[in-house]
Amino acid sequence: MVKDLGALTRAAKNISRRKVRTFLVVIALGFSIAIMVSIPAGIMANQESMQRMTENFANTITAMQEEINKTATLIECSTNPSRGMQAFRPVPFFGGMNETFVDETIVNEIYSIEGVKTVIPFLEKSSSENISETINTPWGSRTVYRPAYTIMGVCLNSSMIASYPILPTNITDGEGLSEGDSDYILISSNLTSYFEAYVGATVEINGELFIVKGIFESANQPRTVYMDISTAQRITGLPGKVSRLYVYVVDVSYAARVADAIKVMYPELYVTSYQDRLANLQRMQEMYTQTLSSAESSIAQAQSTATQLIIIAVAATSLIVFFVMLYSVRERTKEIGILKAIGFSNWNVMSQFMIEGMLIGLIGGVAGVIIGSIAAPFFSSLLLPQLNLFGGLQRTQRPFQYPGMVGAQSYNVATLSPQFVFLALCAAAILGTLGSLYPAWRASRISPIEALRYE
Repeated sequence: MVKDLGALTRAAKNISRRKVRTFLVVIALGFSIAIMVSIPAGIMANQESMQRMTENFANTITAMQEEINKTATLIECSTNPSRGMQAFRPVPFFGGMNETFVDETIVNEIYSIEGVKTVIPFLEKSSSENISETINTPWGSRTVYRPAYTIMGVCLNSSMIASYPILPTNITDGEGLSEGDSDYILISSNLTSYFEAYVGATVEINGELFIVKGIFESANQPRTVYMDISTAQRITGLPGKVSRLYVYVVDVSYAARVADAIKVMYPELYVTSYQDRLANLQRMQEMYTQTLSSAESSIAQAQSTATQLIIIAVAATSLIVFFVMLYSVRERTKEIGILKAIGFSNWNVMSQFMIEGMLIGLIGGVAGVIIGSIAAPFFSSLLLPQLNLFGGLQRTQRPFQYPGMVGAQSYNVATLSPQFVFLALCAAAILGTLGSLYPAWRASRISPIEALRYE
């Protein structure tokens, strides 16, 4: 009889006989194991986010430095601070921004400054049509209203188009604008659904019809329509007006002098020179360094917290199994006496209770994996300090193409990998075995005679 009944079979039967208790114990163990595996998953997610953020910042700084070096002879003059490089473009909550314009006669006036090589005018005007968008903020969701698109009037001069980056070059369909294209437009790809347009389609803007000549890639870029500047001035009711100028000097040695002269002549303009862009880059580097330092501190704090929580979870798992098995030994004292009376050795009794503890731990581990697979992001965000990560800088259509600006938070979601699942099951089985060690030893030491007298 003893040979016929394996310890594993007996342990499984003993567990199944107490279904309600086993269910409650497994749920308690499941949450403990789920926390145990969710914490490392959260730490790994934070580390991956930190690595991605570091790479993103390094790439951003490198790209900005390269673009700034390419535009050492460029001075940007804008009538709106948000349109220049002295300030980042804000998100308008209600309609367009307070846009101002100047007379295009200043083009010839700036040409007269010594050292100026070329002056390129632009007219940038938000559409009168608004769209609503829902954005998530730390205080909840809110609806914002912003212009549906921006009209960008550019000087379609063949030599300027060939020599200076005044039009997008990342055309994905069709072709770019050329001299004489007064009835054609170039639109960003994020406007195709808004206009229901494609290359060759006719689009109405401010009461006039235009043919879509090309579509350019608009990943993370403003919704923009490019057209001839004279046409843009006419359809927006701004004849002879401009909002931005690209001033190129003959040599970088003239840049600071020309920029200072423009600031004196036109105090209403926001002037950004090569030196200003370098200063902006330095400020951004300092900001990135502070952000990385803060993120590293957050990870160190999270790792310290994680260690404490894992220790607590391990102790909780072991104690749950310990008390359950200790109670089980007391409850089954008479049964233990019968087993010993029919020939079970101390080792047979001890191994049976240890196997029961291991099975309970293993079942709890499976429950923990299931719970953790669903709730790992919740547990990690609830129990661990969160990183403030800033990612993906948005690209702009400027000759000095900044990869973007710090703004959007970026997190890796904690998920259980196969390695975590395997480790969780092994840990659960081991902790179940260790937790049952003393109760099993105590069961093996019970005298058969005393056990049979137990009521």
